Amino acid sequence: MERLSYTVLVATLPVLLSAQAYIKNASFEGKAQDATVPAGWFACEAGTTPDILPGPWGVYEEAAEGETYVGLITREDGTWESIGQRLSPTLKPKECYTFTLAVAHSQTYAGYNNPLRLRIWGGTARCGKDQMLLETGFIREPEWEEFEVQFVPKKPINYILVEAFYKDGNFSYRGNILIDDFSPIKKCVRAELME
Repeated sequence: MERLSYTVLVATLPVLLSAQAYIKNASFEGKAQDATVPAGWFACEAGTTPDILPGPWGVYEEAAEGETYVGLITREDGTWESIGQRLSPTLKPKECYTFTLAVAHSQTYAGYNNPLRLRIWGGTARCGKDQMLLETGFIREPEWEEFEVQFVPKKPINYILVEAFYKDGNFSYRGNILIDDFSPIKKCVRAELME
């Protein structure tokens, strides 16, 4: 019986793993420096110059996972920062998916010290915003807070986009948000989202 259980587990492992989309550089590891898009990610919004932290701009919070994390800002000139990456495999419509990530705020980000919200989008094209997957409230604390996201794609999702956000129609605000520790995107096991 024990051997049969082991055989079933080994046989189903590739299926379970293929039901996941891994985020490349999910904890934003890299040399701490300013104005640098983390490896595995690309800039989406014009003027996006994210920072790999801690260190630059007076930000010294410890990482939630690993050594570094990313900081995104909004500016008083109405610009904001967003980054994205292509997912593999594509997330299928009518399937339930879930992932987690950690979010915090720095109170010493070189004058970009106001709290922000985080938005995460799924898209069919690079930097696309076809479906909002998460919008947090204002993140005000330097302690890392974990968010669990569950969603059902309305159409195939090939890309994920992460953006700093203030409020609709107003980005004239100097703020920051810190992001770390994305989990793989897995199929849900919860029945309530399967409709």
